[in-house]
Amino acid sequence: MSKPLQIGITGGIGSGKTLVCKIFACLGIPVYDADSHAKELMTTDGNLVSQIKKEFGDLSYLSDGTLNRKYLGEVVFSNQEKLDVLNKLVHPCVAQDYACWVESHSDKAYVLKEAALLFESGSYRGLDKIIVVHAPQNVRVKRVVHRDGRTEEQVKEIMQKQMSEEEKLQRADAIIYNDDSSLIIPQVLSLHNRFQAKK
Repeated sequence: MSKPLQIGITGGIGSGKTLVCKIFACLGIPVYDADSHAKELMTTDGNLVSQIKKEFGDLSYLSDGTLNRKYLGEVVFSNQEKLDVLNKLVHPCVAQDYACWVESHSDKAYVLKEAALLFESGSYRGLDKIIVVHAPQNVRVKRVVHRDGRTEEQVKEIMQKQMSEEEKLQRADAIIYNDDSSLIIPQVLSLHNRFQAKK
């Protein structure tokens, strides 16, 4: 059974990768949102749940069994070591879940894996191509402040924890410019035609 081409899609906070993924989805391309699948697995995968409780304590979950995001966020946000521990538990689960998902779409020419930390987490390995959605920092800051109600300082702090834009662009196989002056749809269609032709 032939496997679809596996394309990663990433971009810094506020770059607009979710919007780009929606356009690909409109073209009938399956999109695996790694971040939301990770959140889901952290409450539905019994083995992962027990590992998280063992490492971070029972406070990691609320009484109804849902993840205590506020508590966990406070524990890992300022502690790189704790964040690494959490990632080491979650990433293998997501990788396994993603592999099963790819198999279920073997009829497609290509599939997309969307992840904010595609390079940082190492999950870009094993993918055939990487698309980076790019927008200048000032545009991204403005978008996130407007969207999430965060302060400029908070947004910049998040950006500092992500890989630099320059490095992402150097590693990209394709770049989609979402800088408010370039049209996105023609860029997506061009890549779509290119990936379809590979099958």
